[in-house]
Amino acid sequence: MTTPKQILNSHSPSVGRDRGPYSAHNAVNDGYRGWILLLIILVALGGVALVFAQNAAAQVKTQYHVSTLASLGGTSSGGNSINDQSWVAGYSRLPDRNRHATLWRNGALTDLHTLGGPNSSVTWNVKNTAGIIVGISQTATTPEPNGENWSSAAFYSTPNNTGYINLGFVWKQGQMRGLPPFPGGNNGFATGANNLGQVVGWAENGVHDSTCCCTQVLQFRPAMWTLGPPDQIHDLPLISGDTSGAATAINDNGQIVGISGICDQAVGRHTAKHAVLWENGGITNLGTFPAAWWNTPTAINQRGDIVGFAGDPAFVEGDVLHAFMWTREDGLRPLKPLKGRTPQHVDSEAYGINEARQVVGVSCDAQQTDCRAVVWDHGAYPTDLNDLKGGYSAFLASAKDINDKGEITGRAVDPITGVLTAYLAVPVGGH
Repeated sequence: MTTPKQILNSHSPSVGRDRGPYSAHNAVNDGYRGWILLLIILVALGGVALVFAQNAAAQVKTQYHVSTLASLGGTSSGGNSINDQSWVAGYSRLPDRNRHATLWRNGALTDLHTLGGPNSSVTWNVKNTAGIIVGISQTATTPEPNGENWSSAAFYSTPNNTGYINLGFVWKQGQMRGLPPFPGGNNGFATGANNLGQVVGWAENGVHDSTCCCTQVLQFRPAMWTLGPPDQIHDLPLISGDTSGAATAINDNGQIVGISGICDQAVGRHTAKHAVLWENGGITNLGTFPAAWWNTPTAINQRGDIVGFAGDPAFVEGDVLHAFMWTREDGLRPLKPLKGRTPQHVDSEAYGINEARQVVGVSCDAQQTDCRAVVWDHGAYPTDLNDLKGGYSAFLASAKDINDKGEITGRAVDPITGVLTAYLAVPVGGH
């Protein structure tokens, strides 16, 4: 960059040069040149001041006022979704260890209850402002007829995390109802809902799939429900050769993201062979990833930007994952873990994105002994939210979602009691 001193020197007469007789004409010209010189200097200085101001602004990280959200009396709760009305949804454990889907509004806690079984949860980003909350719930039907653990084993607490039929649920205005699976299937899972009354997730059909393993028996497909009454389920296409899949998020343009692969264990892994985008009735593979497992989009904003995590070739069980962002103009790019941590961080997972392309998630070491809530704010490397939390005493272990006001929710750990708590982080000076 040209400095003011360089500008001054380039427009000054050479020292000692013979300029000839001094005249009124020369004086006028010199006066004019002097004004031009002064103007150039002022503009240059203003530009430098602007650059300094911009650099200073870039170095000042947003600070947050963090508060703990109320619980249902147990020792574990987490915020997994936050919309632009600042509604936080997630789960909270009861004293008996069962967990219920939970909604926090204006500081008040609402127990969304269940579809008759002991457990329910909101596990993904539910971004609409139409008052629609979706998730997964156990029903009163037990035992599960095929002995499947379904996806619930990974999202509920013991001892009642398996053995029940699960359905995706929709909750609105105090009422929860189950969403139908495909014909012949028993289980379902709802992940996201937009303002048009469209809900996405996955659900079983009646096909006994040879690619299923472990306790899973029936094939499952990515689903989109149009809310009624009656609620109607629609099948989303898969990548050619794949047999099962899941939809994880939807925006108000009807763009849906999710995974396509084989039946496997009904929780990630080989079901997430391909990360995909559904729009206008078609399916698009988001790109070629290093591994053929765990390639999972987790969120999409209204402009169609997508974030998620990808598998590592050395970790088929998903012990190490790698966050990514996909945009239409740039395609795939990595979102790195924190730098300078000991032990070294090698795992990064992106869970939420807003319209300003701020991304939140988690960064961990290989053994998951040091996992921290992070925000990627237009850079490949994130910032540890624990450096921005002010005087909040609990440790911010994960960040699961961010809204357009920059408000973040996730899960924190009380350093004294070890209790896991849902939190809300509001930018200082924000709403």
